[in-house]
Order: sequence, then structure tokens, then C-alpha cells
Amino acid sequence: MITAKDIMTTSLITLSPGMEIVAAAKILMDNHINGAPVVDEKGDLVGILSRDDLITQQKKLPLPSYFVVLDALIPLHSSRQVEKELEKIAATTVEHAMTPDPVSVRLDTPVEDIATIMVEKKIHTIPVLDDEGSLVGIIGKEDILRTILPGPGAD
Repeated sequence: MITAKDIMTTSLITLSPGMEIVAAAKILMDNHINGAPVVDEKGDLVGILSRDDLITQQKKLPLPSYFVVLDALIPLHSSRQVEKELEKIAATTVEHAMTPDPVSVRLDTPVEDIATIMVEKKIHTIPVLDDEGSLVGIIGKEDILRTILPGPGAD
């Protein structure tokens, strides 16, 4: 059975929460990666920044929609959801644009489970943690796709 430890990338490119968005975007683009883990000064995983998070900054300001029931205004979006979107749009540092507490997998997570998580949660990059919870690798969609390609020596 193929697991996370078999397909993960171990030479990690990480970002810090205080890094400016422009610098983080340049790192993602220069390294041709979809996302990178965000680690604090102790090296603990605190979030993940993806290209989707950066693209969010370019979208229109979300205006809450309302409908009227018995002369009462009922919002279609929660104020917290609108607040989160505004924070991402206005972000100047990684901390404000990143996805906090990202979905992660362990070293022994089967590749089928990782693929399922990626599809169901629409995630492109997943951090890999060891048994102590330390960041040891990262898995992207390309890593999953490589598992279906024939290995050397296959006809």
C-alpha cells in the first residue's frame, strides 16, 4: 500500500505568518507550487497559503444579500463569513490570507485517503505530520498523479 511517506516532498518551502503577501506570492510562483505551509517561529504548522487564497484578494467585495420575511431582513450570508472574506481581500501579510489549521495527514495515511480528502474538500496541497505533530512533508496533486504513472522498467 502506498502511503504519504512514499509520495510526499520533504524539501519544504515554508512561509511565516508575518511575511508580506507579495513576497509569499513570488515564492509560490518562482517555485511553481500551488501552496506552502505556514509555520511559526517554533516551526509549528499554523496554516497553509495557497494560490486560491491569493486569488481571493482579487475578487469583488462580497455584499451580503437579504430577503424580507414579515418586514424583517434576513441575511443570506453570516456576518462572520463576510468578515472573513473582507480580511482575505484586504490582507497584507500571510497570516491574514492563509487558511488556518489546515487539513493534514500522517505519514502512514494511504494515498487513496489523501486523494479522497483532496477531492471532497477541494484541497490541492496537504501538509504531512509525523506522530509528534511536526511538519515533515507536503503532498500536492502532482504527487498523487505520479502514483498512477508506470514506474521505470514498465512497458
